[in-house]
Amino acid sequence: MRKWIWLAVAVTVGVAWYVVLPPAPVTMSPSATGAMAPMRGAIHVHTRRSDGTGTVDEVAAAARRAGLQFAIVTDHGDGTRGSDTPVYRFGVLCIDAVEISTNGGHVVALRLPQTPFPLAGEAGDVIEDIRRMGGMSIAAHPDSPRAELRWNDWDAPFDGVEWLNGDSEWRDEGWGSLSRTLFTYPFRRAATLATLLDRPDDILNRWDTLSRSRSVVAIAAADAHARVGPGGDPYGRSLSLHVPSYEQSFRTVSISLPQVQLHGNASEDAGVVLDAIRNGRVFSTIDATAGAAPLACTATSGSHQAAMGDRLSIDGPVMLRVETNAPEGSSIRLIAEGKTVASAAPPVLEYAAPSTPSVYRVEIDTPGAPGLPPIPWLVSNPLYVGQPTIAETSSKASPAPETVALYSNGPATDWRIEKSVRSEGTIGVAGSVDGTQILLRYGLGGTLSESPYVAAVVASNSDLARYRGVMFTARAMRPMRITFQLRAPGATDRRWGRSVYLDDTARSVTIPFDRMLPLGAATGSPALQDIRDLLFVVDTVHAKQGSSGQVWLDEIKYVQ
Repeated sequence: MRKWIWLAVAVTVGVAWYVVLPPAPVTMSPSATGAMAPMRGAIHVHTRRSDGTGTVDEVAAAARRAGLQFAIVTDHGDGTRGSDTPVYRFGVLCIDAVEISTNGGHVVALRLPQTPFPLAGEAGDVIEDIRRMGGMSIAAHPDSPRAELRWNDWDAPFDGVEWLNGDSEWRDEGWGSLSRTLFTYPFRRAATLATLLDRPDDILNRWDTLSRSRSVVAIAAADAHARVGPGGDPYGRSLSLHVPSYEQSFRTVSISLPQVQLHGNASEDAGVVLDAIRNGRVFSTIDATAGAAPLACTATSGSHQAAMGDRLSIDGPVMLRVETNAPEGSSIRLIAEGKTVASAAPPVLEYAAPSTPSVYRVEIDTPGAPGLPPIPWLVSNPLYVGQPTIAETSSKASPAPETVALYSNGPATDWRIEKSVRSEGTIGVAGSVDGTQILLRYGLGGTLSESPYVAAVVASNSDLARYRGVMFTARAMRPMRITFQLRAPGATDRRWGRSVYLDDTARSVTIPFDRMLPLGAATGSPALQDIRDLLFVVDTVHAKQGSSGQVWLDEIKYVQ
């Protein structure tokens, strides 16, 4: 009898295993469409230089086994390290980039040169600095369940967004779903990871809204660490499991670059790859569902033709054509500004579009796709038809604001220095062509735990509620950021601030008080009637520990 009981248990377990085992990915031939197979790669990968477990060599070897041609490594940093030179390893093009932490989420920065000062602080400021230095900014894991990782500044002019992030998707799953993955992962690893994916409706809707007014590139990011620690935290090095592996992450999602060819020169090929991503000539696929995936998405109007990522000039009737080798039973959906306007079974969708400006992209749904709602197998980037509608603005010049001088020529007798214990600072005046300027000299000493800073401080000597902001002229001896702050007295540290970029060219800066952000123990907007001090602060948020320099301030005025 016991023998039959064990046999029944074994059969039951076998049936249960078969029922929950996710389907193996469908393999298609790229030649089904006659299109060239695209270059495939992974973006957002961490190595042991930050919080991953492998070396760049191990990442490249895993990418090769997964059938990828390039991998973009994005270890955490602040831009001051600089990127490694592109290189081929195991036949895979390895491109170095960086993931930067801000107060409003994380940013992946591509093509960022070594920065002269740390990039940190407010998300909008970091985006501004990345663009100033010639890089591309991508809002990382924007819908992460972890508040400190979630993207918050949707008004910032980032260049791209991760519509899907492999490290975020599993974090909102229940214990039942996660337990099932432990049961099936050893047998179908990438397919099991795909069961944790859901269509991120909120992020896709935000992307569609942004695309109506400007170009925003969307990608599916692996965010591969090859580790998971206690409580699902990949960042602690102790007691972590090296799963999912780099290879299985790369077999789950990838990005593809149609019409891109690599020729073996790493630096030139990296430029081609990054240009394609920056210009939106990239689409994402869930490879754990099906692969490989060529996609051709074109639009014509009169003599004009455009492809994914391009803008089409309207010169008569507009025709869009989508061609792909999607699996049998799939549906090609053409989406215009967030709404499905046409659908068809593969391999071809054709659509006679209105001859009006619009933004089109493609999603392809496959039968039995995992997720609630189901994850699309393929997501393209937009094709822009016509010029976006731009609201009319008045050409009448705004009158110059009324101002009240706080400093304009003369001694700096009312100013004082505040600093951390082992930092040094002085304040004085320096001659200029039309008088004097305040000169702040600083040296940031001590350890990071001491929060090194130097500040030029002056009492407000006025009811700030009468004014709407402050303006000043400033320059620095080298590129940097300085933070203008308002401070209220009290037992707790209540400050509000905004940082501004400075270099050796004097520039005029205006900071509205209602745009200042809480710092320290402050919350909300500044209560202007409580403000007693104005500060110009240099600290290690925006300057290197141990650095020194000079900042010139002039024509400091309240704006009415």
